[in-house]
Amino acid sequence: MTEHPQARFRLIFTALLLVLLLASLDQTIVSTALPTIVGDLGGLQHLSWVVTAYLLASTIVTPLYGKLGDLYGRKTVLQTAIVIFLVGSALCGAAQSMFQLIAFRALQGLGAGGLIVVTLAVVGDLVPPRNRARYQGYFGGVFGVSTVIGPLLGGFFVDNLSWRWIFYVNIPIGAAALVVIGVAFHQPRTRVRHSLDIAGAALLAVSLSSIVLFTSLGGTTWGWGSTKIVALIVISLVSLPAFVYVESKAKEPILPLSLFRNRTFTVANTVGFIVGFALFGAVTYLPLYLQVTKGATPTRSGLQLTPLMVGLLIASITSGRLISKFGRYRMFPIIGTVVITAAMILLAQLQVGTSLWIATLDSLVLGVGLGLVMQVLILAVQNSVDPSMMGVATSGATLFRQIGGSIGVAVMGSIFANRVRTELASRLPHGVAVPKTITPSAIKQLPAVAHDAFQQSFAAALHPVFWAAAGISVLAFAATWFLRDVPLRETAGVAAAQPKG
Repeated sequence: MTEHPQARFRLIFTALLLVLLLASLDQTIVSTALPTIVGDLGGLQHLSWVVTAYLLASTIVTPLYGKLGDLYGRKTVLQTAIVIFLVGSALCGAAQSMFQLIAFRALQGLGAGGLIVVTLAVVGDLVPPRNRARYQGYFGGVFGVSTVIGPLLGGFFVDNLSWRWIFYVNIPIGAAALVVIGVAFHQPRTRVRHSLDIAGAALLAVSLSSIVLFTSLGGTTWGWGSTKIVALIVISLVSLPAFVYVESKAKEPILPLSLFRNRTFTVANTVGFIVGFALFGAVTYLPLYLQVTKGATPTRSGLQLTPLMVGLLIASITSGRLISKFGRYRMFPIIGTVVITAAMILLAQLQVGTSLWIATLDSLVLGVGLGLVMQVLILAVQNSVDPSMMGVATSGATLFRQIGGSIGVAVMGSIFANRVRTELASRLPHGVAVPKTITPSAIKQLPAVAHDAFQQSFAAALHPVFWAAAGISVLAFAATWFLRDVPLRETAGVAAAQPKG
């Protein structure tokens, strides 16, 4: 880092942490407010889409941002992503219907897709892999802190102001990050003529969208045999091979197929996909358990998620320091996926009468497992590719985790919605109608017998969600054994030699 004076590097690194905080905060701040938002603007069946729209949009554009950063420089691409994110945040706060909120969440996601991947790629440019683990440990810490602050802020705004402030709060943070990046981050300008892979980007967007839509809507909104679901499946089966073909012919592909010949890249992304599936699919429903089944306020449910984030924070920073010290990373995803699996099994045991202390301990275990896995996978991928492909490799790693998260939220949402309906049908007394707005406050006002039926139904509906996440996590554990310890490079920048992956 001799070409980057320490003072400037610290300023740039602080700005990057702010950007990452911005993106990760919005993945979590919505969680404790979801029941209130859905109760205000629509029905329970829309709950998962407030999250899915954001994740789907950010997933689709992730590889595009990675490639644009490689081609045209990270600074401009990052600033553009921040502006799009802030516009989306402002519109989300002003939404007057569930349709508007979902559409504006998608716009917000289009900006968010660039925040994480470009930020991680910038660190890949500035810091050699041997030291990068320590800095990415701090990034993991930001994820942890934001996930603590997110549910707390979400709960606070719902209880004291309005759920709309969970989106408005992004604006001052984003503006500060935009100013700091504009002032402190300088990249050399290079005038090179590039060819942007528009066809590849379009086919990838079509393929991912159709996959997430049929997994989320199949069996719930539309039957599996319906014309619309069959059409979505056909589109995904046609567009995915078409994307592979286009990438094999593109001059500058958005996701070079050569990366998949790199064993580390392929294995790390497989693990990332599975972990994303389990993480986003299951954690979305923890606040619902706390608010409906345990009667916690949005603020209190946010506080009760704090142990999960403390575990993630400690494990992420500690593993980063250990990797920098010893230069080895393979053992951390192996141990982490075991811990994640154990945590999901513990969460699958939650009942109406379960002590909050037990739920808190289960969340702490899950946080430790996630902290041992998430940032290590990015490090492994970045270390195994040529530095000139840092952006697309980082975006690929982020892409697979986001795809897993998008599909995970959709699939778990379908499992949960179907099970809730079944449980309520068997438990609700005759003559008691389901409220038009199923919110924790509405459920509390029901007669005692109906209130108990709702508590029992929601707790029972969460069991298959966590069991499914546990099963998926076992697959991640199996995949981690194929990950190899590639020696961490001591240099950063495009001059670094490419290790054999």
